Amino acid sequence: MRQLWPVLSLLALSIAVTPAFAAHNPSGPVISVSGTGEVQSAPDVAFVDAGVTTSGATAGDALSANTKAMSALISTLTAEGIDANDIQTSQFSVNPQYVYPDKDADGNTPPPRIVGYQVQNGVTIEVRKIGDLGGILDKIVGVGANTINNVNFSVADPGSLLSEARKAAFADARSKAETYAAAAGGTLGDIISIDESQAPPDMPRPLMAKAAFAGARAPVPVEAGQLTYDVNVSVDWQLKARP
Repeated sequence: MRQLWPVLSLLALSIAVTPAFAAHNPSGPVISVSGTGEVQSAPDVAFVDAGVTTSGATAGDALSANTKAMSALISTLTAEGIDANDIQTSQFSVNPQYVYPDKDADGNTPPPRIVGYQVQNGVTIEVRKIGDLGGILDKIVGVGANTINNVNFSVADPGSLLSEARKAAFADARSKAETYAAAAGGTLGDIISIDESQAPPDMPRPLMAKAAFAGARAPVPVEAGQLTYDVNVSVDWQLKARP
């Protein structure tokens, strides 16, 4: 985590004043302090990138096989309670497969030759019940999903978590500012500006999965961990002389 060091300025500063506190420009000394607030929470939603890769002698053969497997995959997801709105196509490609001949007797390299085609079709799945995730991974692999790129976790509505982090960040900044003001022989005056920055939530390490899950008889073990939400705030106060 980044360490934010408070900065004390006892000289008049030229600063950018936010509209909420732009009634007047400070003419005296200013205290500028940064604070950090951190809140942790267990995730309540997961996003899975899963799909099917198939090959065939022709593009049509590969596509037919892929369509059949993807239909089974989507049917399984809906049977497991995944809403159709939570299944979104995220990848689709049809690519020729080549062989590269060796050089001929004259030292020339013949052009590559197409020997088949590969079709890749992938979807992003939103799983709103974390407890169902392991069973869903097992079942979709069982019906033909041979690529699961990763599993990412999130909080569906982080608003209340961010509010708590903001309160903690401001309290941290104010505590530091009061300490500096007392050390300088003064007190805190009006707030001049508040500037917030958010760090992306620290994500648990994603689960990497491949076709090795095929044939599994028990739900895939999944550990959701916790997410950390950080808010950093920089606050400027006027420094007033102690009465």
